[in-house]
Amino acid sequence: MSKEILMVVDAVSNEKGVEEEIIFDALEAALASATRKRSGKDIECRVKIDRETGDYDTFRRWEVVADDEEQEFPLRQITLSAAQVEDPEIEIGGWVEDDIESVDFGRIAAQTAKQVIVQKVREAERARVVEAFKDRVGELVMGIVKRTERGGVYIDLGNNAEAYIRREEMIPREAVRTGDRLRAFLRDVEPEAYGPQLFATRTSPEFLIELFKLEVPEVGQGVIEIRGAARDAGSRAKIAVVSNDPRLDPVGACVGMRGSRVQTVSNELAGERVDIILWNESPAQFVINAMAPAEVASIIVDEDNQSMDIIVDSEKLSLAIGRGGQNVRLAGELTGWALNVMDEGAADEKNESEARVLVDKFVEQLTVDEEVATILVQEGFTSVEEVAYVPEQELLDVDEFDDEMVQELRSRAQDVLLTQALVTDEKIKNLNPSDELLAMEGITAELAVSLAEIEVTTVDDLADLATDELMVIDGMDEETAGTLIMKARESWFEEDESSAQESGAEAGAEASGG
Repeated sequence: MSKEILMVVDAVSNEKGVEEEIIFDALEAALASATRKRSGKDIECRVKIDRETGDYDTFRRWEVVADDEEQEFPLRQITLSAAQVEDPEIEIGGWVEDDIESVDFGRIAAQTAKQVIVQKVREAERARVVEAFKDRVGELVMGIVKRTERGGVYIDLGNNAEAYIRREEMIPREAVRTGDRLRAFLRDVEPEAYGPQLFATRTSPEFLIELFKLEVPEVGQGVIEIRGAARDAGSRAKIAVVSNDPRLDPVGACVGMRGSRVQTVSNELAGERVDIILWNESPAQFVINAMAPAEVASIIVDEDNQSMDIIVDSEKLSLAIGRGGQNVRLAGELTGWALNVMDEGAADEKNESEARVLVDKFVEQLTVDEEVATILVQEGFTSVEEVAYVPEQELLDVDEFDDEMVQELRSRAQDVLLTQALVTDEKIKNLNPSDELLAMEGITAELAVSLAEIEVTTVDDLADLATDELMVIDGMDEETAGTLIMKARESWFEEDESSAQESGAEAGAEASGG
């Protein structure tokens, strides 16, 4: 039997590529299980196999528990005083063991041993897969399609490793059959006991970037950098590139001779069309490049809202927008700016509308005629604050304004701001927002008044709100609302932490006193 054990260990280890020690552990667990079954009692056993000879011994075990502890498992536990009769140095939690007769290995070879070995081998194989791929997350993997299911596709990577690609991370309408060779981007490794462990994707922008690194040597060498990518998987993609060598055209290098390189990438992506865009440090120029193949007539940048208005010729409007808004959407994702495409007519209407609003505001607040208000707007002034506090020379540089006019405009603007501040102070007194709310980061006096008008007068009132409840305030955006609410809730977290510390201190004091 000892020779048979050594033969089993050697055969399984070689066949499955698993360490012999794992097989020995599995056999010991199987023999211990068989011993328990033979006894017909709820006992604890341990089997020790000699790694050199294959001989094995079996021991019945009792866990040492305190004398005053109720024995939940009498056949597997022994009191400390009883255990110390044999071993005075034994402690609670230790084990007392006695030799017992070993079961015959041949009787269990076909059942218990096989089950335990299979389970141990499976666990070892899965652990080996995790170890082999945990440092490869973010890389390309290639394998053979092993099977397809409604929920996704399994690809065999070799050495008992397989990756799972969820259906939503497969390229739409891509025909994949068992036996096909497939590349994917390894996005995650999960050391779970059951189910897939390696998760890959074919739809992420990272997959596109890695394909270009593979196909374009200059990218792999770092001579050309890929600064970003955006994809509508299976249909169209945009990728931004820049060269660290001024002598090298990054777009041409990625396209390749007669389009060979980009065509190879496109073929891997089931015919996905790839626009290669020249990255530029100027956001406006980068957006203009990203809008290709549409030509941009002009562009208006709103840095505060991270948005741009893209003006194109009327006949090019549909090309700039793209089918279903695809072109402008991908350009926005690539550049990180919110893009609004319009023709020149719509742009003129928008500009006129916005200018009309500003002109009316200056006429009302500064009590000037429309001509003066129009000049201010044409010179780029958008608020009374700018008129009041920009360097005086900027107003003097306006051809239509003399020194007397400039002084009058600045004086009126400052009076308006002072009046607004006094009104705000009066409203604050009447609405009575708390000092804590007024002192909170991000809360201006005007905002405190607006909050008080919707019955939010304390930090806790603000913390209790949902984001959409703040959106009723003029000029409020979702990001700012969320930031303010989370800031208000910081006091809650501090209180919870303080309570936990106090509870811990009290528990420690009680334990010390006891």
